[in-house]
Amino acid sequence: MKFGLNFFPVFDPAERSAHAYFDDCLRLAELADRLGFEHVQTVEHYFSAYGGYCPDPVTLLAAVAARTTRVRVVTGAVIPAFTHPVKLAGKLAMLDNLSHGRLDVGFGRAFLPEEFAAFGIPMEQSRSRFAENVEACRRLWSEEEVVHRGEHTAFGPVTMLPRTVQRPHPPIFVAAATSADSCAAAGAAGHHLQVVPAVTTTEDLQVMLTAYHRARAEAGHAGAGRVQIKYTCYLDDDRETALAVGRHWENNYIEKMRAAVASWAAPGTGGRDYPGYAALLEKVRAYDFARALADNKVLAGTCDDVARQLGEIAEWFGPDLSVSLQFNPGALPLPAAERALRDFAEHVAPKLAHL
Repeated sequence: MKFGLNFFPVFDPAERSAHAYFDDCLRLAELADRLGFEHVQTVEHYFSAYGGYCPDPVTLLAAVAARTTRVRVVTGAVIPAFTHPVKLAGKLAMLDNLSHGRLDVGFGRAFLPEEFAAFGIPMEQSRSRFAENVEACRRLWSEEEVVHRGEHTAFGPVTMLPRTVQRPHPPIFVAAATSADSCAAAGAAGHHLQVVPAVTTTEDLQVMLTAYHRARAEAGHAGAGRVQIKYTCYLDDDRETALAVGRHWENNYIEKMRAAVASWAAPGTGGRDYPGYAALLEKVRAYDFARALADNKVLAGTCDDVARQLGEIAEWFGPDLSVSLQFNPGALPLPAAERALRDFAEHVAPKLAHL
């Protein structure tokens, strides 16, 4: 089991400035690098307090790469539907070079209707654009004189410069929320996987991971593939203090997410490309911190408590996981996040070394 940092800004300008948040992220990334964490990742979202401070994860990760020497930098995830594949592949190739080959590329489909509307892209094209543009990026990194004639874009022959440091290309991850079919498609293509347990049940996530590993093996790809799983984490020597802080910031996250997904209440939103998403708003409305904690969807408590939770997660989903942790959710002050990061490295991770 490996551990990294996840940055997901969930607040608005009235609560915190962007430059203060980015300064904190860079301080935490430097500390994580010194403490031996595996990776640093961030998200792509637009406009709202639900992640909208990070419309371009490549920019933040380039700053992280400049201040670190060892941690991998991870897009978690970039949205290929919103960027021409030549532009996206070029930006990511630059980041792979700036980081000296430390890039992992996570691709996601996006799910917020307002984002699709702003880019003028119909949500019913989400799946086809994702598949087409991920494959176009892979070819641009690994081939020369690429000619692409797709449903949504066409170009070539072109040879992308700079070439990526990692050959034939940086590791590709696919972000999956609730779909076992999406996980199976990622496995069959030989890609790696990013999942968020907060939006699905433990049993459904087990089905998703089984579908991924089975499809990967049946397609003849070497190795089991890398699975990255994301949690927020609240640590304190006093359990009740950790739970109180966790409850506050998790409810803040839910409040911001509720506003961001409100448009899913409209009938027919998303169409066949997003089966089950119409129920997302009801899931968010029904959120309960105590239940999320009991189900290990959020990590909170003492170091022993969190180590126990992660041990159960390893039993459920397998020990060979890359766990991406958010220590600075919302507007949590930097000293508290730094303390939690150190406590995790010194007192939680060693308890799980046998995994």
